[in-house]
Amino acid sequence: MLKFDLPPNAVEKAEFVARRLKETAEGDGVRETVTVDWNGRALHVGVIDMPLRDLYYNPATHRIRAQQGHDPDLARGLEEDPWKPESQEYLNRLLVGRPANPDEVDPDFEALLESLRSVDQQEPGLITHEGILVNGNTRAAALRKLKRPSIRVGVLPPSFTWEDINAVELALQLRPDKRRDYSYINRLIAMEEQELIGRDAADIARAFHVQLKTFRQERWILGVIRDMIDRSATPEGAQLALSDFEGHQENLKELHRTYLKAEASSQERAEQLKENRIVAILLDFAKTKTRLINEDFQSVYMEGNLPELMSSEVGESPAAVAIPGLGVSVPAASDPVRQARAATDRVLRARATEEARHLSAEVREAAQQEVVDVRRGMRRALDEAERDDRLKRVRQTTAERLDDARAAIDQSVVDLVQALGKDSLDEDSFDSALLGLKVSLTKLARQASRGVRRRGQGMTWLINASED
Repeated sequence: MLKFDLPPNAVEKAEFVARRLKETAEGDGVRETVTVDWNGRALHVGVIDMPLRDLYYNPATHRIRAQQGHDPDLARGLEEDPWKPESQEYLNRLLVGRPANPDEVDPDFEALLESLRSVDQQEPGLITHEGILVNGNTRAAALRKLKRPSIRVGVLPPSFTWEDINAVELALQLRPDKRRDYSYINRLIAMEEQELIGRDAADIARAFHVQLKTFRQERWILGVIRDMIDRSATPEGAQLALSDFEGHQENLKELHRTYLKAEASSQERAEQLKENRIVAILLDFAKTKTRLINEDFQSVYMEGNLPELMSSEVGESPAAVAIPGLGVSVPAASDPVRQARAATDRVLRARATEEARHLSAEVREAAQQEVVDVRRGMRRALDEAERDDRLKRVRQTTAERLDDARAAIDQSVVDLVQALGKDSLDEDSFDSALLGLKVSLTKLARQASRGVRRRGQGMTWLINASED
């Protein structure tokens, strides 16, 4: 859980907030309050009007946690001193930007601006006595954009710690009437944080309104993402950020489902499949394409269409891998898995390099060209897999239709026996139907003899029967 020192002039700001609260409580009219959920009980806090210039964006907000690494230099400054103007401006930029690309204005922020232009602030935000925004960070950014001087805010008790602040923010976000969800990655981070402070998994799932199996899926996905980020680091200082994985929610969920199915039969095959699918996800292929990647995709399609990528340098395999703390070892990964990881690492580093602004244009362009080349080869591999899958489905459909026809003939046998027993068979219609069946079987035999290479007993019978 993120914790920070108090902002400059914290004592003076707290005294100012306390005076405002006292003036509001002693003034004429009904005192406005806002209710927040804290430790399972309702907490009613007073609302005051605060100058926007006196408030700080919350550097610990879950709203933009994943995006904070978007600019590594500014992210380091934010960690060192979140209250300085450069850090606060960076937070403003992230609050305004799209989760997947903070350099672009989020359409949701534009909609908020339009709402505030025509309608005054409907709900108060929430601050600490020191002027840190707990709820309403994005609204504050919008009001500042509109050149408004102040914002209505509820004030938390002066004894609140960072743990209390985070708990209140999360409770507000998870209310059924919440207006703007956390982005996908920020939601995963919030779940992780709750688990790290010791909260029970079932309780976290209930708080986030998901099933326990979904919570476990989300934790697995975030673990995979963090592993990818670590592996993307280059000697030149390039590295992917959490926000680079925004927008891949459905692909990552399907990856987890497919991984579990493969893992039931082979851990090695599951790992290989995971690595291959991550490459496709990194290259921005849609879920309809990535689901074509199965356990055989690497050997059947990738090695032929991506020979340079699949020849990425693979280090020597250790005889075994020790499990820390247990005093036991397990076999090292097989060559196909190590080869798959090496290929994935190469794509990860290329993607990180092309986005690294501190590197030269020449280095970034070379990485970008590598990504383009790999994407082209992966598209060929996926197209071939899709073609083979389509042909396979056609073959299966043909067999299924013949099974349906066989079942219909079996039923005709029953009907024929009953008709003969009742002496009610329409012999002319029966004969006509048999001739029609003969014509159809002849057509089937003709097409099958042209396309089916291996003639089994069934094919031999069909051809002989059509020639009689």
